[in-house]
Formats: sequence, structure tokens, C-alpha cells
Amino acid sequence: MTSKNEKSTENLAMYERLRVVPKEAQRTIQAGRLKGFTDINAMWRIKALTNEFGPCGSGWYVNIEKQWIEQGANGEICAFCNLALYYKVGDEWSKPVYGTGGSAFVAKERNGPYTSDECFKMAYTDALSVCAKMIGVAADIYFEKDRTKYDSTEEQPATKEQPAAKKEELTITKSDHVEA
Repeated sequence: MTSKNEKSTENLAMYERLRVVPKEAQRTIQAGRLKGFTDINAMWRIKALTNEFGPCGSGWYVNIEKQWIEQGANGEICAFCNLALYYKVGDEWSKPVYGTGGSAFVAKERNGPYTSDECFKMAYTDALSVCAKMIGVAADIYFEKDRTKYDSTEEQPATKEQPAAKKEELTITKSDHVEA
């Protein structure tokens, strides 16, 4: 018979393997609404999923469930993407792990409106990060001091630092593309 502690350890095994983001895959956001938060390199997430499950397409894959455009505030237009992530454990495929991501299609900038030709690609990347986070990818970043992008810094309770995980970290090469 499996004890409650053994079952809990077994349930968290994948989460624990995927939670740590190496420093070279992190970048602090310097400005804007998310100033002070951490961007995580999108390719590091793909490497983490590939390391855990195997190559994309045979060990894990995503289905685009829906992509759409919506009117935003102040003349901005937003692009959204719903994804379903599937991964293989042994010979068995997971149920879908859903995530929604978004990006600006038309953003109001200092010099006037800017239209992005990469909005769906960025919304897709954002949605993939949401899916991956559900199985523990980059959990240490999202759970840092119980702070989220939805909290204002003034409202944050004082909390102790989370202990560093004792795991071998994945490494990546530096990329120009990072995301929030």
C-alpha cells in the first residue's frame, strides 16, 4: 500500500523536474505594466518539454483550438489563441492541458498605432507557456514569493524566499526572443 507522502511525492515528480528555470533563460522586464517581473525564454520551455517527453510531434504536441481577434480599449485590437497541450508518459497520451494566450494586433504606441504581423505567433507562444505552467514548467518563476502579474506591488504580503530546488538545470543558448 502506498502512503499519502509517497503518493504526493509521485504526483509531484514531473512538476519538480520542470520547475527550475536556469538564469540564462530569464530576463527581468525593465519597463511597462510588468516591470520587475521575469520573462522566460520561449525556446527554454520547448527544450524543457522535449527533455521531459521527447521530440515535439512524438513525445508532446499542441493543437490550436481557436484563434481570434477582439477589440480592446483605446482603439487597440487583441489577438488570442487557445491551445491544447498533449504529452506522452510511457505509451499513454495525456488528456488535453488547455491554455489561452494573447498579444496585441494593433497597439497604441507613442508614435501612433502599430500593427503586428506576429500577433498570432506571440499569442501562441503565450498560450503554450500557460499550458506548460499547468504541468510545472517554470513553476518557480510563477510562484516566486506568491506574487503574480495580477497583484500590485503595494499589496504584496511579506513572504520568505522559496528554497532553491536541488535539481540539475536545463541550459539553453541565448535567444533574442523572450516572453512574459
